[in-house]
Amino acid sequence: MSLSQIARSVCPSPTLALNEKAAILREKGDPVIHLGGGEPKSKAPIDALLAASAHLNSGEIRYAPADGIPALKKAVIRYTEEHYHRTVAPENIICSGGAKQAIMVALQAILNPQEEVLFPAPYWVSYPEMAKLCGANGIPVYSEDGSFIPRIKDIEQRVGPYTKAIIINSPNNPSGVMYPESFIADIIDFCERRDIYLIMDDIYHRLVFDNKKAISCFDYAKDFSENSKLIVINGISKVYAMTGFRIGWAIGNKKLIEAMTNIQGHQTSGPSVLLQKAAVGALNGVQSCIDSLRVTLENNRNVLVDRLNAFKGVHVTKPDGTFYCFADFSAYEKNSHKLSNLLIDKVMVLTMPGIEFGMEGYLRISFCGSIKDITEGIERIKWVLDPESPNELYIGDRKLVRDWI
Repeated sequence: MSLSQIARSVCPSPTLALNEKAAILREKGDPVIHLGGGEPKSKAPIDALLAASAHLNSGEIRYAPADGIPALKKAVIRYTEEHYHRTVAPENIICSGGAKQAIMVALQAILNPQEEVLFPAPYWVSYPEMAKLCGANGIPVYSEDGSFIPRIKDIEQRVGPYTKAIIINSPNNPSGVMYPESFIADIIDFCERRDIYLIMDDIYHRLVFDNKKAISCFDYAKDFSENSKLIVINGISKVYAMTGFRIGWAIGNKKLIEAMTNIQGHQTSGPSVLLQKAAVGALNGVQSCIDSLRVTLENNRNVLVDRLNAFKGVHVTKPDGTFYCFADFSAYEKNSHKLSNLLIDKVMVLTMPGIEFGMEGYLRISFCGSIKDITEGIERIKWVLDPESPNELYIGDRKLVRDWI
């Protein structure tokens, strides 16, 4: 079969593949524990459901404008004023089918073939593939000190004549770290001076722990003209636990948003008007659901980190936010795919291989499930890897024997 060069170069999404594998195992009745997912288990906010229901009952489910309905743009403006301390115009906003599409359309609007987009490692699995879809190159930037926190020096050393954009995701998927204010200030200043697009992927910005506050990039920006190359990405998937609703948005200069709207108009048209109404309900409704989710996640994080710290040989950086922990298992197995597959095959625990995020020897472990899943999942992992574990393990009525060591 003859496929395009881009089609041949793009890899399937490992996170979606893992979700599919978990679903297949559960369908078979296997007692699988999914510690690899990125989907909060709490319900969508009632205000979102009521807004969608009211619009559904109207029967007026029609095409939406390519850049989003006015009601959602108005809600995004209010949200941006409250959480970013910045007033933007409707012409500065495009609403998309999730934050992922907003990033994708932004990259399509700014990247030419062979140009480069940089992002600190570890990074979200889709960034390199999105660059490929534009015929461009995704360039990971590794911290010289080996930490999860980049320095402006690390970025500067990788910027070259083909660098067109930088993506910053903080709090970060997969590590959960929140980049320091000093770095955010430095990267904004650097991009303004070098005339480089800066895409702030803020999808986790309200899921921050230990009484910390997310950083508003607008607090450090100096260029608010229509030449500004700052792009802010957000959405309802994570903080409102509305992953299946697929509504996100981008904020940028008017010319860029116009170009993104033209692309999206030919690509998918506007997002579903029904789901946009649900997003309006979530953004304008009672916000206690976010506080409740954050408290639950912080407690889950503490349990997970405590369990991992008691696991000899595992190195853990305590997450500042999100619902992921990026743990170093290289003392047991340096090949993260091999390790992840071992855990699936032997004890039906699903984790994400670290190499998918640009760092080998790590596993991304999600703590957005139940405490029971976290504690039992880590217990199963420890049984597989720790040579001092007993020879047998019971999972329900199943008796497992360590026959691979």
